[in-house]
Amino acid sequence: MTANSHRRPLNVSFRRGSSAERIFRERAGLPTPLAIAPGEKPTPSHDLHFHGGKTISDLHFVNFYVGGDAWAAADIAEIDSSLAAAMSDVNLNNVMQQYFQGSISSIFLGSEKLPGPAPARVSQGDVRSLINTMAAQGKFQRRELTSTVFNFMLPSGTVLNDNAGTSEVKAARKGPIPDDDEADSLHGLGGYHGSIHINGDTIYYAVGVYSEKRADGTENGIAVFDQPWKNVVATFYHELNEARTDADVDDAIRAGNDPNAVKFLGWTSKQGEECGDFPVFESGNDLTKVFKEVPLTSGAATVPVQFQYSDNVHGPEGPRTTPAKRASA
Repeated sequence: MTANSHRRPLNVSFRRGSSAERIFRERAGLPTPLAIAPGEKPTPSHDLHFHGGKTISDLHFVNFYVGGDAWAAADIAEIDSSLAAAMSDVNLNNVMQQYFQGSISSIFLGSEKLPGPAPARVSQGDVRSLINTMAAQGKFQRRELTSTVFNFMLPSGTVLNDNAGTSEVKAARKGPIPDDDEADSLHGLGGYHGSIHINGDTIYYAVGVYSEKRADGTENGIAVFDQPWKNVVATFYHELNEARTDADVDDAIRAGNDPNAVKFLGWTSKQGEECGDFPVFESGNDLTKVFKEVPLTSGAATVPVQFQYSDNVHGPEGPRTTPAKRASA
């Protein structure tokens, strides 16, 4: 990091050893300094702490399928049903319960295809531009914005990056080659969550790639499971749990080194990690330690998820039959 750069909390998913990890680890940390799955070791130094920011105990979410013309109906059905089941599952929520005062819930509000072909690439600027356009069209009216996260699923072949500008502007200025400090899904980035303020409202969002092994042998996103739709579910399970425990992380990032930046944060580690981050890092090159298909509490089916960090076990924890005790702030 340069002398003029600042530390920032993590709000992304990435593969260990990738250039995306390098970029975000170099930036990672709290804005101002503070005076388990099988095979994993307890890491209490990475326990999460509450900083006073917003959390969402009763979460709602909507799935938008970007480049709707490129999506298979079967994939959409699998993603919608599995993500809804995972986010509302009792035994999985028993892990996340430790970060809330009372009970928690999650309600899926349905999905919609956004018409058009698959975009070649999508940046953070593109997502925010799309949200502004949709807001102007009234897409978010009659939604409880304070508790709803809007998921933007990218189709097969679309590359995601974290560039703050739009892809059109970047292409006109520099072409498609990533900047040195830009992370993209061809180099380990899976997705991220954030927020945007429009006319006094805060709109929470998450965006993620269709993680898959491509025909040329390269990998787009974080491809762990045998079918790409399962990777999508695991990515958004990661992002939604981070959004519910650290909703206003984008405000902390935007605040930079302002001493008040920390007050926007919900639950993060002293290293700036959210609940989904350290499990991926700690699993190293064997992501199957924390990316697993687990049975639903009802026993009716299994769902693909990524285990989240649990202060109770000081590491990634799978579904549990009793609520985890309240984590110490």
